[in-house]
Amino acid sequence: MSKPKVLLDKISGKFSIRFLIFLAVPAVLLCSCTFTKVIWYNFSDIDDYKIFPYRELKASQKTFHFPENLEEDRIPAKYKNIPLDEVLVNNETIAFLVIKNDTLIYEKYFDEHTDSSISLSFSMAKSFLSILIGCAIDDGLIKSVEQPVTDFIPELKKNGFDNVKIKHLLQMTSGMDYKESDNPFGIHVKFYYGDNLEERLLNLELKEEPGKKFIYKSGENQLLGLILSRAIKPKTITAFMQEKLWEPLGMEYDGLYSLDNEKNGLEKTFCCMSAAAKDYAKFGRLFLNNGNWNGRQIISQNWVEQSTRIDTSEGSAWFYQYQWWLSTKESGAYLANGHLGQYVYVSPPNKLIIVRLGKSQGSLNYENWQELFAFLSNNIK
Repeated sequence: MSKPKVLLDKISGKFSIRFLIFLAVPAVLLCSCTFTKVIWYNFSDIDDYKIFPYRELKASQKTFHFPENLEEDRIPAKYKNIPLDEVLVNNETIAFLVIKNDTLIYEKYFDEHTDSSISLSFSMAKSFLSILIGCAIDDGLIKSVEQPVTDFIPELKKNGFDNVKIKHLLQMTSGMDYKESDNPFGIHVKFYYGDNLEERLLNLELKEEPGKKFIYKSGENQLLGLILSRAIKPKTITAFMQEKLWEPLGMEYDGLYSLDNEKNGLEKTFCCMSAAAKDYAKFGRLFLNNGNWNGRQIISQNWVEQSTRIDTSEGSAWFYQYQWWLSTKESGAYLANGHLGQYVYVSPPNKLIIVRLGKSQGSLNYENWQELFAFLSNNIK
């Protein structure tokens, strides 16, 4: 299989002072809340959960704790002849966990972050929403991935979405006209900073025929979010997450879902769930155990298998399935992946989970981080 050109979500762009001034004038004149946020914050950050409205996810009443055996001699001392801690620190890591055979064997936090610190998931949230879609199918609230999008959002019929299926959104093959870019005037930045996602979603159009080609687009996930919100009414997505995953997985700390606005807000499912590192790891543990949590089937094993198997039908890319990335460096492994280097890496062959959270990727890129994860996965005692 050829090496894919991986498209990652980005909301960045450090603008020059001159460019900021250029943007500020029309923004002020137009009184645009979105433009004002772009100018004021001007690049995304793992603490962006502080700038958006939110709904809380409350710590589980029965917390699950990973057994611990923090003996560092089990971890390779160096990676490419550099001490592992040095690799992590030099690449702006804030949390790094390794869980092997259901035991926490490596746990490090950096730059004043601790085990209770929460940080923004960015696009890891896409993988977690996918689990909720599976839960909704298990509950009969959604019939199947073959169901047309317009069954839930009939307003999109006029925009030609009749032949777009939920599966197309999960595999990002809908043909939606949405460009993932840093352009402060573009749709992607408007989705991140904007305050009326449903209205923006209802104005989406198709650029290409569905089921023909994979192109990574956050809009596809947010449309899944709107579908889920309508399927589970009157519950919110946050309440559904609390019921289906947060409580049964024994989340130790409070988390949150960022919203597009204060009043009846829609969760920003494409980017914006926040949690602590060990709680992120529990999503990995759920999938590592084929949807089973200590004897209780939380999500069907079939959903886990569909989400993480290679499928190239209907334009799907082999390395991207139901909002999960399949590893290009270790056969059978897969990961949730977010902007600035947020990762939950799962290796069923080695019964291993790695969580890496950071302020940025550092000098490493997506492929480099996968190489490190695969190296640890294959060399941990």
